[in-house]
Amino acid sequence: MPGTNQDSISIVLPFYNEERHIYSAVEEIYKFSKNNLTDFEIILVDDGSNDDSCQKIEPLIKSLPDIKLIKHKVNSGYGAALASGFKSCSKKKIFFTDSDRQFEIKNLNLLLPYIEIFDIVIGYRKHRKDALLRLILSKGYNILMQILFKINVTDIDCAFKIFRREIFDYIKIESKRYSVNTEILAKARLFNFSIFEVPVEHFPRLGDYSKIGIKDIPRTLREVLRIKKNLTAITKSNA
Repeated sequence: MPGTNQDSISIVLPFYNEERHIYSAVEEIYKFSKNNLTDFEIILVDDGSNDDSCQKIEPLIKSLPDIKLIKHKVNSGYGAALASGFKSCSKKKIFFTDSDRQFEIKNLNLLLPYIEIFDIVIGYRKHRKDALLRLILSKGYNILMQILFKINVTDIDCAFKIFRREIFDYIKIESKRYSVNTEILAKARLFNFSIFEVPVEHFPRLGDYSKIGIKDIPRTLREVLRIKKNLTAITKSNA
């Protein structure tokens, strides 16, 4: 039924070279939003794609209201794309997900009741449909982040999260790449924002491959160490 949620929500969808998925992803999100939300905007962030992603969604942008496109001239990283999207949000809540269609937007209905109680509501993939190597790397990463930052959540990098917009008055996104989820949750813990987890469905990536692999490990670890250093400095300055 239209208008089941009375609050206003900005939906941020970052993408890079997603010509195979982006049209369907945007179309599905728009249909869901139109039928379930009374006040919404969809913010698309093209992180320097060099394929036909933008051309694919041009008809949707021209024909549908409440959709905004932000374009990076060069590929700047997942964190940079989220930061650009969040800065452009005008609604009371900010939700983001990925454009590769491994999540169904209808699962947002599972998170919405809790964002009225908690500052951040994050999904976790209850039956994750990824390759074995990706699962092993993710498990190890989650354990390491729990040790380093005391982030006691099941699935740090799950790209299905909703925030109260005002938390970003305190949390500044500095991570350019995939450690952005760690940075946000680590800073949220530092500032005592409440976090709640909800299980969501997860689906295999269709027709192509993930953009994250072993080659990203050294760069990610460097970012994590930078986050740790920055949080230590913030803690000392507030002591």
